[in-house]
Amino acid sequence: MTTEFKSRKVHSVWMVTREYDRLAGAGGVKDVCRQLAEVLAAGSNCSVRVVMPRYGFMDAARLGFSLARVGQASGRIGGRRYEHLFEVDMNYAAEERREKVAIWQTILNNVTVFLVEADRFAAKRGVYTYTEEDELEVAWQRRGGGHFDYFAMNILLQKAALDLMILLDEHPDVIHCQDGHAATLPAMMRENNGYRHYFRQTGAVVTIHNAGLGYHQEVEDLVFAQAVTGLPKKVILSGCLNGSFDPFMAASKYAVLSTVSENYGRELQQTPDDARTGWLGHTLLKNGVLIAGITNGIDPNAFNTSRPAQLGLAAGYDVLGDVAGKKSCKAALLAQIAANGPWERVKQFGVLEASPEIPLFTFIGRLTSQKGTDVLTQAITEVLPQEPTCQFLVLGSGTAEFEKQLELLASSGIGRGRICFLRGYDSFLANKVYAAGDFFLIPSRYEPCGLTDYIAQLLGNLPIVHRVGGLVKVIDGQTGFSYSENVSTILAATMSRALMIYQHDPDRIRAMQRAAVERIIHCHTWEKVKDAYLSLYQQAMQMSC
Repeated sequence: MTTEFKSRKVHSVWMVTREYDRLAGAGGVKDVCRQLAEVLAAGSNCSVRVVMPRYGFMDAARLGFSLARVGQASGRIGGRRYEHLFEVDMNYAAEERREKVAIWQTILNNVTVFLVEADRFAAKRGVYTYTEEDELEVAWQRRGGGHFDYFAMNILLQKAALDLMILLDEHPDVIHCQDGHAATLPAMMRENNGYRHYFRQTGAVVTIHNAGLGYHQEVEDLVFAQAVTGLPKKVILSGCLNGSFDPFMAASKYAVLSTVSENYGRELQQTPDDARTGWLGHTLLKNGVLIAGITNGIDPNAFNTSRPAQLGLAAGYDVLGDVAGKKSCKAALLAQIAANGPWERVKQFGVLEASPEIPLFTFIGRLTSQKGTDVLTQAITEVLPQEPTCQFLVLGSGTAEFEKQLELLASSGIGRGRICFLRGYDSFLANKVYAAGDFFLIPSRYEPCGLTDYIAQLLGNLPIVHRVGGLVKVIDGQTGFSYSENVSTILAATMSRALMIYQHDPDRIRAMQRAAVERIIHCHTWEKVKDAYLSLYQQAMQMSC
């Protein structure tokens, strides 16, 4: 490797992702992609480009995109004719086939974003799962269930991204692949005949946002995997984990692997918690592959409470200064709940007392086992009789069983009048919940990084977290509250401890709110984090030599 190559600066980064904030998203991936892309484009003398699908729920033109003149062919995708498109090899085991692709593009805050137009993406109403509307149309497309063609969707996106770079005569320094949905790209880039020479000096980074079972985007049908990816059989077999082709395993020979917090990386490769991944981390370690951990950052300006209109809040306030407006935000949301909305994207179960003096516990997220929803509901039932002056507000959707439990808890019995469950999700409503809350509950069984704790802190809502994964960044008694054993009795005891301080030492609560925001500003902004990613990009570029 030459000294010249070692010192080569990172000038061109492409990201491949299924999510991007304000365009399409289902979790923290959307926030990471947009905020990292924008900070790199703003301050690193680096061009940043993002490739993602144009889902059926996205109106590309209304979002500010225009069709790119990429590809020499013309034809129809769906019911529309495109003057410029290209075809992507998407073979099945018994059929050689191609799929048509067109490209939309725009520039958002110095980042060029490309949307891949294809029949396969245009048919999707949700990013990863079927919607209620899908289920009404076709019974087997159950709401919340993953798309049947998820693997083909992923491969089409990755191949279209590589083809797009070639058609634009772009030679990126690094391609940053976000999660398992884009993790097959490094292997295809290095092994497939149409790519390996063109991208010989392009490095690859794969970030594991969630290594839990069900998040790898693995496929059991190895014959299909080989056909659609075009990878040699030996690469398919060496990329297997527990009998399935696993994109993370496949990427490990060709890319730098990272995850979204140092502690989550440690848990994956040094603790029994890796059992939740099917032993991905330990298998990689056995193969000599280390997972780098970089704790996600956040852009505090995106949650600037001094600009309430930006967040949809009733009043402005400053967590580091005057917080009077936070009480107004709480009063406004409680009044809306008392009036039963109106709500656009959620359905309300239960009501709360419209008194901002009553401490309010909040939860926003997916209602799943990973997020500790069962621990949460049990802990609430234990706290309610012990603490007569507190209320609970839950916003989210997920597993039908957990939704039903919360509906019943909010509408009858011990929770009546003290629990409100808003089933569904709306980003502006989420901001209102963050602003209204006094304490924010995160009882996750595992959590690669966690962004909701950051957002809650920026809006003056102290997090109460299970001390796991990236949630260790919440310092108990200083920037929030944490506990080690994730059982309902311990969570309930931690909530009672927080209430005690709230009721008897409000000055300490204010000091904790300020300390939480100050720590984010000093340690966890993307401006602080980007250098760690630039270092990873340098490693990836060296691997490509």
